[in-house]
Amino acid sequence: MEILKVEDLRFAYPGEKTDTLDKISFSVDAGEFICLCGPTGCGKSTLLRLLKKELQPRGDIRGRILFNDKDISEDEYDTSSAIGFVMQSPDEQIVTDTVWHELAFGLENIGMKREKIALKIAEIASYFGISSWYDKKVSELSGGQKQILNLAAVMVMSPDVLILDEPTSQLDPIAASDFIATVKKLNREFSLTVIITEHRLEDVIPISDRVMVLKQGEILCFGDPDDVVSKIRETSDLISAMPSAVQLYHAVGGKGKCPLDVRDGRNFIEKNFLPSSVSLPTDKYIHADDVALEMNKVFFRYSKQMPDVLDLMSLKVYSGETYFILGSNGSGKTTALGIASGIYTPYSGKVKVFGKNVRDYKNNSLYKNCLAYLPQDVETVFLENTVGEELKDAMEEARELPFDVDRLLSKHPYDLSGGEKQLVALAKVLSQKPQILLLDEPTKGIDAASKRRLAEIIKALKNRGITVVAVTHDVDFAAMTADRCGMFFRGRIVSENTTREFFSDNDFYTTAVNRMTRDYYSMAVTVSDCAELCMKNIREEGTVK
Repeated sequence: MEILKVEDLRFAYPGEKTDTLDKISFSVDAGEFICLCGPTGCGKSTLLRLLKKELQPRGDIRGRILFNDKDISEDEYDTSSAIGFVMQSPDEQIVTDTVWHELAFGLENIGMKREKIALKIAEIASYFGISSWYDKKVSELSGGQKQILNLAAVMVMSPDVLILDEPTSQLDPIAASDFIATVKKLNREFSLTVIITEHRLEDVIPISDRVMVLKQGEILCFGDPDDVVSKIRETSDLISAMPSAVQLYHAVGGKGKCPLDVRDGRNFIEKNFLPSSVSLPTDKYIHADDVALEMNKVFFRYSKQMPDVLDLMSLKVYSGETYFILGSNGSGKTTALGIASGIYTPYSGKVKVFGKNVRDYKNNSLYKNCLAYLPQDVETVFLENTVGEELKDAMEEARELPFDVDRLLSKHPYDLSGGEKQLVALAKVLSQKPQILLLDEPTKGIDAASKRRLAEIIKALKNRGITVVAVTHDVDFAAMTADRCGMFFRGRIVSENTTREFFSDNDFYTTAVNRMTRDYYSMAVTVSDCAELCMKNIREEGTVK
């Protein structure tokens, strides 16, 4: 049964001459799991917000959006409970200070009786495994716990449709997989209609009933995953966003049914290609003699009453090196960057930049052509009313970005998509001409094609002798970009290695390609790695089924 219908929807933001969305028409049946994907800035988030009346952006809306056969624009029609919405950033959605109150907040607002509220939140807390942190302050939760809390606070209202706007963008790989599994469980057990947009499609595409691809504000295709991956095979930018099994299938010229997940990808490899004991050649790791950033036995806590966030933290990054830090939410990675950038001061241990103690850099000299920091919340970088004003001294860097920056110059920075904000902020930071660049989740909200361009930018910085230290949850981006990777756990780096060895040694913090080829091809961590090995080991010369 049809639950949602969009008819000839068009939308333009105030002051914009062109429509952000154009001629959007589709329908969704009750109980469907729909994945919405497309390049950065194509209108995904705008479309999702238009589907929920209470979150619709200001602008010129034309066309109709029908929910249960009623136009949601009608004044008396309230979709606040019936259509749930989970945002990209957990902190943007949380409105109370404790977990239990966050769960009760929506029910209190609709006037539900106290006894009924107690029953509802007890039930939802048990279902989502929240009971053990039910009484905690929200500020004490990890990013993954906050996003689960957001989902639970939406689900306690018993919605008919659940909309999610890149809900895993700030989660580590394990937390992200668990979150998506929880959403699919809700879809299956309650016949809940789900519409989700994601750039990390490894876990989403295989479980979707249908996939919608947006490009430049229009629907490029909409159908079951098999049909969609077939239709976009000639569009390299879109293929690069698909799961690794899909990318590999197209890279080696696969025919027949395309694999969508790791299991089917492994079957495809075993069917068409021989195993090989020969691994890819690895370049010997050679680093400069100079140390750009050093942390030695650092301890840090935010207050005397709180436990240590960094505990015997040590790190050594060499000049011109690209070093990526991975680890779970709440392990202290962002705090480590804050220490390295001089924002926080450890109560014990030493931090040196180019051999000089951070505290000895006086009068902001640390930030003058020396060190620059792009935080996770990039909006804190913006100070002006338009992108053009923000980039006044950074147009050279902006021209290197993987999209047409000119069309954004008149916009307010806060009106950009998540990915556009990320890249514009990066251009502004690069204009400081730093010798050390610290990045916290640099790929948050950007599409696969932009990630590849960003990887090229970082490699170009490396070739100019610039040191890059990045915190990321994006294992695929780290695999294609980093010289070395370190695993962060409980306030310190517990292991580090060159990138290929790092991901080949890990079971969970590794790429889908490495899981797909484990014990079949040695040291394959990227799609290009796997494709190279596959083409050297075709079972029947020149044929791939």
